[in-house]
Amino acid sequence: MLMVSGESAWLLLWPLTMSLTSAYATTRLRGRHRELAVLDDLLSKARAGTSGVLVLRGEPGMGKTALLDYAASRARGFRVDQVSGVQSEMELPFAGLHMMFGPLLDRLERLPGPQREALAVALGVRDGHAPDRLLVGLAVLSMMAELAEEQPLACLVDDAQWLDQSSLQALAFAARRLVADRVAVVFCVRAGSNIPELAGLPELAVTRLHDPDARALLASVMHGRLDPSVADRIVGETHGNPLAILQFARTLSPADLAGGFVLPGTTAPLPDRIEDGFRRQVQSLPPGTRQLLLIAAAERTGEATLLWRAATSQGIGTDAAAPAEAAELIDFGAQVRFRHPLIRSATYQSATPDERRTVHRALAEALDPRTDPDRRAWHRAQAATGPDEEVAAELERSAGRAQARGGIAAAAEFLRLATELTPEPARRSVRALAAAQAKFSAGSADAAYALLVTAAAGPLDELQQARLERLRARLDFTWNRGSDAPALLLHAARRLAPLDARQARETYLEATEAAIFAGRLGRSGRPSEVAAAARNAPPAPHPPRAIDILLDGLTARLTGGYSAGLAPLTNAVRALTRLGVSPAEDDMLWYLLWVECLLTPEPIAPEVWDDRAWDELATRAVEVARDAGAVTALPVALSAKACSDMHAGEF
Repeated sequence: MLMVSGESAWLLLWPLTMSLTSAYATTRLRGRHRELAVLDDLLSKARAGTSGVLVLRGEPGMGKTALLDYAASRARGFRVDQVSGVQSEMELPFAGLHMMFGPLLDRLERLPGPQREALAVALGVRDGHAPDRLLVGLAVLSMMAELAEEQPLACLVDDAQWLDQSSLQALAFAARRLVADRVAVVFCVRAGSNIPELAGLPELAVTRLHDPDARALLASVMHGRLDPSVADRIVGETHGNPLAILQFARTLSPADLAGGFVLPGTTAPLPDRIEDGFRRQVQSLPPGTRQLLLIAAAERTGEATLLWRAATSQGIGTDAAAPAEAAELIDFGAQVRFRHPLIRSATYQSATPDERRTVHRALAEALDPRTDPDRRAWHRAQAATGPDEEVAAELERSAGRAQARGGIAAAAEFLRLATELTPEPARRSVRALAAAQAKFSAGSADAAYALLVTAAAGPLDELQQARLERLRARLDFTWNRGSDAPALLLHAARRLAPLDARQARETYLEATEAAIFAGRLGRSGRPSEVAAAARNAPPAPHPPRAIDILLDGLTARLTGGYSAGLAPLTNAVRALTRLGVSPAEDDMLWYLLWVECLLTPEPIAPEVWDDRAWDELATRAVEVARDAGAVTALPVALSAKACSDMHAGEF
């Protein structure tokens, strides 16, 4: 470790230039006195029996990860649990909780029954329906409280903006309710990230270094004389970003730094320039070390045993770790940790496609298909060089498991990968249609459109063609509120009528809703005319679903007036309120459709003088949409809840 000379020799250089050891406890991060004092106070209070939570917010490279490492080193006598959000795993439900609580599965039996079942399903150790998010949050709260009884607990979450939503919800839920449990929770978040789950929690902004601190940091890592004009240029170019300052100093020669040069890459965004510096460091390492780093970058859990199994299969020995640790890029301990998330990104991006496929294949072979089938399927997909039906079928099964856990976005991504790897045209079209539906539900319109094109290019039977037309119309309506949507949905409903009565009735209801939204601008007639066409829908099953009662009520209201629609619409409201938060009668996404029809654009519940049902349905819609990750339905549910609150005077 390089140290500045003279009376300032006690100062700590930036953490990327030192090992993550107990040195943090005896030295200070330059220019971060305020942040360190807040963290010390948080830990002291937790040690004394008062829990606390803090959100550190700052731009990339400002030192949030370094502050977390400082907190970990200062948490003497604590149990320290650290987890880092990974952008590529944002769509995998409960991935963060699995990293944090995976090693604690033996403690599950100590939790109350419902909490134990919910957390076990969330962690993938038991089969079951999508767990109730409230029970998962309570289970995390109970787990933290129990751990804190044995010793104080520090829960440190880096890159929280990339943590999967289900894990973030559970951790934030627990953090808000810890009072006297000897627990300190710290979230690190990138500046500009909008994370509703963390709203209202105490925040501390991690900002740029002041110029004197920035210059001192730069001087502290230089071996020779630094031209003052060059120092000014570097500090100004990096905007006081500590990581950027160090990367410039590491990647430019002393002659360059002393000679008044023009800084390279001045037009690139700062994180890109920082990552480019890391990329050059990685490329300078020996081949075996680079491959070991790539394995660590490709497997985001940080599980050391898995990494070394994969490395051994590639003929990589433990001696390959030394150059990377000497360069202070990564720590190979019980948990493998990159010193900064951008190092992981630089390592992965600097590898060739063949190199990435090789390490993904090694990781897939190192994983147990019985205990971790979904991660194994994902690695096998990344390792594939062309269509592979076996891998595609494995991904399809993973999608089903993800859907059961409430991970629509994860299911959509598994299905998209399965589509790409399916060799047989007909099967590829069917999977593309399923993937498009899942992407639509997850709010990825562009991906859904692209998958629909793939589905339409292959052979589909009559029912599948009708479903494709319906989804295309739903996309048009959802994203554009297009005036063509009622006509498109009516056409799809008529095509579905002889093939699938249930889907036909659902599509007639969608067409009616689209006509209400379009109003006089609709190109397929007034809402009453579309409702009249909906009278030709196939008969409702017996007993009728809530959606069937709603369709009949709407057609009666729009064609016969208020008096004709009052009784059937009242029945529809009552039927829907009886379904509960997780309706078993029908698919959960259709629950959201019913709520959408009931609540927007002309709320039906207040029209039948049932304001309590209006608020209850709107509240449930928000809960169900969030639990399911149904991004498409969530804005409508939130709007409905806002309208209900406004009418109740809850401004």
